Amino acid sequence: MPKTVIHVFHDDDDALATGTRVAQRIQEIAPDHGSGVEVFCFGPAQRRLSGEGGGEPVATFNRQVDELIAGGVVVGACVNAARADGTEGELIRRGLNLRVARDEFLRFTLEQATVITF
Repeated sequence: MPKTVIHVFHDDDDALATGTRVAQRIQEIAPDHGSGVEVFCFGPAQRRLSGEGGGEPVATFNRQVDELIAGGVVVGACVNAARADGTEGELIRRGLNLRVARDEFLRFTLEQATVITF
């Protein structure tokens, strides 16, 4: 099945809110087209999953991540970064799929996914 991966890397307000919103919008129509959507948070954006700092934009980002997970979208993040930041347990409880980033990026290639980075 074709897949679009939204890679949220940057932690500026626009990248956080827009990347996750684009994923939500694509998910609205992807099943009708036999396609899937996945989100992968990494780098500076992954640190914002803790909800610390950033005010309303970070709250919006986290709300949208939780909505994506609740809607059945796989949302991933780097397990090594989560361990280093002390957020592994929290992210697992929220339903994030923690994997080694290197392996995930290679998987996206092997699956011939379209990856869009914010």
